[in-house]
Amino acid sequence: MISDRVKSNLKDTFVDSLLPKVGLVLLIAILVMALFAPLLATHDPTRTGHFHETGAPYPPMGYSYETQVAQDGEFGEVSVESNSTHVLGTNNIGQDVYSRFLYGARVSVIVGLSSTLLAMLIGVPIGLVAGYYGGRVDDGLMRVADTMLAFPALVLALALIGVFGESPVHVPDPIVMAGFADGMPETIPIPGTVTIVGALVIWVWFARVARGEALSLRNEEYVKAAQSFGTGNAQILRQHILPNSLTPIIVLATIQVAVIILLEASLAYLGFSGTTLSWGYEIERGQDVLRTRPWVSIVPGIGIMLAVISVNLLGDWLRDALDPNIDQSKRGA
Repeated sequence: MISDRVKSNLKDTFVDSLLPKVGLVLLIAILVMALFAPLLATHDPTRTGHFHETGAPYPPMGYSYETQVAQDGEFGEVSVESNSTHVLGTNNIGQDVYSRFLYGARVSVIVGLSSTLLAMLIGVPIGLVAGYYGGRVDDGLMRVADTMLAFPALVLALALIGVFGESPVHVPDPIVMAGFADGMPETIPIPGTVTIVGALVIWVWFARVARGEALSLRNEEYVKAAQSFGTGNAQILRQHILPNSLTPIIVLATIQVAVIILLEASLAYLGFSGTTLSWGYEIERGQDVLRTRPWVSIVPGIGIMLAVISVNLLGDWLRDALDPNIDQSKRGA
């Protein structure tokens, strides 16, 4: 249970500072887009062929550009105007950018949350056991962690994908299956390998934080009292060490969600995500036409930026509210 002091700190730091409010609004907007993408999308994100009569992609609303079109055997410049049914324009193969933006948010949210949760389930128990027992157990587990840290995250992720291969998981979309969004994809493509790889890349950080907490807590009086009463080590870890270690773990989790969103976008940009409905994939698709059709890359790039900023702002808020070492006078600054 959350103590009254923690609840008070969370409330005070949220009320006193603008940044967590901005982060929360952005995060809620992204979650709504991800959850209700089939209802908010105006076109099937996988459908191609949405072109201007000149055969060129539509620009976003309020934007136009010139393109070369053959007329009577000669090339001439024709202005390509926006279309109200494609508010953010279309990409190189005529797919609606707005609809793909919504579905890209869905992939980022699912991978970010799933990978972080899986990393916590792996890293926290390892770190708690290492810190509580110490000695050879600590040395052995932490040397494995140090080995993982020796590799850059992206390089390690690419190596693991090379081992596991790309294996997207297609989960039925409940909104579409219920008949609320006709004409939309019936399944949600989840980059399964990327989700697992992301967890294998970041579990080390959870292990190290949990280990540090366990090292300090194992010498507390209430832990020694539990040991003197014959309480088993597993019960002590579960009832005393873990609950008192959650504060830094929760703060770390918010930061790692942003890390995973960036990692998934990077892997999708390189073509290793396993799905084309990704912000990173859209950036790669638009890089060759950045001068003439910049919206193809800029729109998903803005999505990644807002998602990372929102999570980091909330992470800073949680750190300020939950860390007892931060001076109260500096909270909300």
